[in-house]
Amino acid sequence: MSAEATNPGNPGAAGRKRGRRRLELRGLRRIGRAALLGPAPRDGLPHAMEHVAKVHRGHHPDADLDILARAYLLAESSHRGQLRKSGEPYITHPLAVTLILAELGAETTTLTASLLHDTVEDTEVTLDQVRELFGAEVCYLVDGVTKLEKVDYGAAAEPETFRKMLVATGNDVRVMSIKLADRLHNMRTLGVMRPEKQARIAKVTRDVLIPLAERLGVQALKAELEDLVFAILHPEEYATTRALVMEYTARPDPLTALARRVRTVLDEAGIDAEVLVRPRHFVSVHRVRLARRELTGADLGRLLVLVAEDADCYAVLGELHTCFTPVVSEFKDFIAAPKFNLYQSLHTAVTGPSGEIAETLIRTHQMHRVAEAGVIALGNPYAPTDGADAPEGERADPTRPGWLSRLLEWQRTTPDPDTFWTSLRDDLAQDREITVFCADAPSDGSPPVGGGAIGLPAGASCVDAAYERHGEVAHCCIGARVNGRLATLSTVLHDGDSLQLLMAPDSAAGPSPEWLDHARTPAARLAIARWLAGPQEPGARPASAGEGPVTEPPADRRAAGHDRCGADPVAPASVLVVADLPGAAVRLAGCCTPVPPDTVTGFAVRGGTVTVHRALCPAVARMAATGRQQVGVRWRGAGQGGHGCRVTLLAEAFSRPHLLADLTEAIASQGAAVVSAAVEPPHEQRVRHTYTLHLPNAAGLPSLMRAMRQVPGVFDVLRAGRARQAAALRP
Repeated sequence: MSAEATNPGNPGAAGRKRGRRRLELRGLRRIGRAALLGPAPRDGLPHAMEHVAKVHRGHHPDADLDILARAYLLAESSHRGQLRKSGEPYITHPLAVTLILAELGAETTTLTASLLHDTVEDTEVTLDQVRELFGAEVCYLVDGVTKLEKVDYGAAAEPETFRKMLVATGNDVRVMSIKLADRLHNMRTLGVMRPEKQARIAKVTRDVLIPLAERLGVQALKAELEDLVFAILHPEEYATTRALVMEYTARPDPLTALARRVRTVLDEAGIDAEVLVRPRHFVSVHRVRLARRELTGADLGRLLVLVAEDADCYAVLGELHTCFTPVVSEFKDFIAAPKFNLYQSLHTAVTGPSGEIAETLIRTHQMHRVAEAGVIALGNPYAPTDGADAPEGERADPTRPGWLSRLLEWQRTTPDPDTFWTSLRDDLAQDREITVFCADAPSDGSPPVGGGAIGLPAGASCVDAAYERHGEVAHCCIGARVNGRLATLSTVLHDGDSLQLLMAPDSAAGPSPEWLDHARTPAARLAIARWLAGPQEPGARPASAGEGPVTEPPADRRAAGHDRCGADPVAPASVLVVADLPGAAVRLAGCCTPVPPDTVTGFAVRGGTVTVHRALCPAVARMAATGRQQVGVRWRGAGQGGHGCRVTLLAEAFSRPHLLADLTEAIASQGAAVVSAAVEPPHEQRVRHTYTLHLPNAAGLPSLMRAMRQVPGVFDVLRAGRARQAAALRP
């Protein structure tokens, strides 16, 4: 099950009491008691839903609560008998997730889906039943957050689940809103788990979920997730920071006195404004302490000024800079130039009468709602508007920013789960975006034509801009002009730069390996790696390095929209395999990486996909034992191994210097390309190297394994499936 047990002693609890929108603890206790009482309705609304309904009506007075009541009754009856590790009824988890979203102002459809978000994954309820009872929109949201089963996907289950959620988010951002609230409640209640599992979940939260919360602008969830991760992964720093905050709490707060002075100044100027002291969360305090080495009372928070109109923001700014001494270097205007995650605000800093420096945020009430809740504050961005004339079945999504479009594009061409997972973390680690104004520079020397703004992560180079603008046509790029001056493709771009890309007239031109050193975006790195790995078969969509030629999935599986609920986003099928299931997409299993002429078998999994395993793979017995439908599969062309393929090999060796270099050289001598490599820590002078390799011809696998075995110190080279079986037999 997806939810974890409740932990009343969670160390992040104290941090959640400071200065941000949070779940009311009394509300949690209330819905917990109501869940124990059962679903008996009172005035048409179940007891457990009363607090959720009250909060929801505070944001949406005309909300239809009937659908929420029906969703709760289905969730409660489906999860009945299931308990969390703390012994609480499982229904308390979807209730808590729904209350988190209700506090942030989510609309009714999102709350309905959040109540049902674990039913398809953990109970006998099907997507068809959800669609029939609650409609295609709710069905799509529930399907988007439903995990792929580990028995089907093995070690690839987690990255493929996130791939599925991201694709669904590209069609409806509310999918990720539910996932973030789900992860927040699970992080709040993680204390009874084993420390190693807490750390694993916290690391994924840090690397993937927190950056996604930042990019979607959901600062309220991001701040609390950061504090919870901080407490688990860095307990000593967390304890030090918490002690500092508690120490300053007992002292007079200089920001409170300064806030009173600001209110007086604005009242005298006739500006209607609300002035608040906004405490920092623990991670923010920790960062300030690292940057300034020494904290003052004013560093524990910021002033927040809320007004009615955009023009009032600038009026407040003028009064503050007139009546107080401003710190000019701290001024930023995110109203005229909003951040890529919808954030708008004026930032400044002023000096108080005692010399304290107070960072100040100035924004409208609507800007504040969006700053806290991000895309959740926008309600349903797909709701029809009066006079809208959009084509049937299409939705214009105003919340789909450039970073999401880029991410969806490069993941489409990255079927390998390991490469996708690594690239996703790298992409999300780039937490700032720049805008570059790009125009095409014709090769004949005539003036630039076309143009337009493109978004790139901070630190991106001309190489990244070329692939963002032109896709794989960028292979022909030979140079650039940045702000009118000739520049190399390695030149790092800055916000507001103008760029002209110079393209070679010869389409046979291509990138050099050095381009990989200058590329920061996954889309550019993957495209360059594909080109360097060799040409693709005619008519095949370019595949990522490490994958054979691939074909597009059927058109009905590529379509997006409400009519598609239930269709899982899957990696494209290899053209090497034929399955005895008409219309099914085919996926080579990552756990055993079958290649021709291996004996293979297939299993039908969720979403109409057939996963292909080697017959000796341990997963075959597990899937057969769970009653999975076995499907006949065979290699196209009788499995003669005449196509490129991906394979995972494990080299068992005695630890010695230069072993990695010698193995890599042996692999290169056989014409294979390394997609990824991992080295386990030595144990009793033995070490294991794991390589995921791309072979231009599967028939070359035996000679490759022989070459690796001949490397001094290597005593065995095994295929991935066999290696797992061998490991199980070791003492």
